[in-house]
Amino acid sequence: MSLTSAALTAVFLAATAFVPAAAAQDAPKKTVVLVHGAWANGSSWYKVIPILEKAGLNVVAVHNPLSSMAADVANTRRVIEDQPGRVILVGHSYGGAVITEAGDSDKVESLVYVAAFAPEAGQSINAIIRPFGTPEYFPSIHVARSGCGPPPTS
Repeated sequence: MSLTSAALTAVFLAATAFVPAAAAQDAPKKTVVLVHGAWANGSSWYKVIPILEKAGLNVVAVHNPLSSMAADVANTRRVIEDQPGRVILVGHSYGGAVITEAGDSDKVESLVYVAAFAPEAGQSINAIIRPFGTPEYFPSIHVARSGCGPPPTS
């Protein structure tokens, strides 16, 4: 099963769980709020969004600033509050940590983690990965002064 298929399955299950057929016909559309991972933006969900919309869901992809966890959580909370009614909050990778913190609102119906970190409230990603130790390849990673580009040669 591909990541896209797994994400869609999880969101469909969350969107349709425990809704009687008669109530589903009269109920307003559910809203799914998609939260991207690190080194990405809301456009990462471009294949998922039209499929969810075709299934009758309202879909909003958050564009987090990635400047800090607090900024990303605050931005995601603003998006949640801007939606009419309750939302299904979906996070991928680092976005899982963001939805854990932003998902404490009464407006959040459920949290869906798609290949994501799923920390306890207040738990950092570092606390999750620390027990696994430092990968052997980490010393060979070099960040260019510009933030991108090839590693230094000297």
